[in-house]
Amino acid sequence: MQTLFEDIDLAGDGPLYRRLKSAIQAAIACGALQGGTALPPERDLAGRIGISRVTVRRAIAELTSEGVLTRRQGAGTFVAFPTGRIEQKLKRLTSFTEDMKARGLRPHSRWLERGLFPVSAEEAETLGVTPGGHVARLSRIRFANDRPMALEHTSLPGDIMDAPAEVGSSLYAALAERGIRLVRANEHITASLLTDEQAALLGVFSGAPALAISRTGFDAAGRAIEFTRSFYRSDIYDLVAELTYSDQD
Repeated sequence: MQTLFEDIDLAGDGPLYRRLKSAIQAAIACGALQGGTALPPERDLAGRIGISRVTVRRAIAELTSEGVLTRRQGAGTFVAFPTGRIEQKLKRLTSFTEDMKARGLRPHSRWLERGLFPVSAEEAETLGVTPGGHVARLSRIRFANDRPMALEHTSLPGDIMDAPAEVGSSLYAALAERGIRLVRANEHITASLLTDEQAALLGVFSGAPALAISRTGFDAAGRAIEFTRSFYRSDIYDLVAELTYSDQD
């Protein structure tokens, strides 16, 4: 990659940052820069090419806002993966892990928070937990083939999940090991704009559109077991509902 950027051709008309932007796009298009490839830090890139850091920063900022590049908090700037969209059908109650594996993708998570905490007013009302009680909270970034897909924040009654650190890749599998199975769920889906923090975690620009999904899952006895709030990148994730017609209504 060092040779690639040292030999980059910025000849032509127009602002220098646009020429750099076009050169990076051309390198991606011809395969010289593959999806997931890390770019050098702005200072190093500017030194190799012989241009100002401000010029590099502007070119990278525009490519990031357009989804060509992606930023990962604490890791740097990377070439975005091809934007093959993922469709999730709203017919069955499944986990993220199950959904991704069914598509032949490799799911994994990066934990942001995992522990027992005093219940909030919203959690107490949704999960039926007595105020003053505790809930297990599980917050993580969800990935498919190393591409960040969603932020997921789950709360469960403390007596249902008293050891949240034991939850692995699949929450539903962990619940099943405890003899608990969700049989139905209510989901509310709204449009949302990602905050600065959310966008940084997902490697997109601040204010990027997302699908905000709130799910409350119940067991066979009707007890609320799971309260999950997720934010899916709407540039690569679609929700699809299958409807049937009935002339009885």
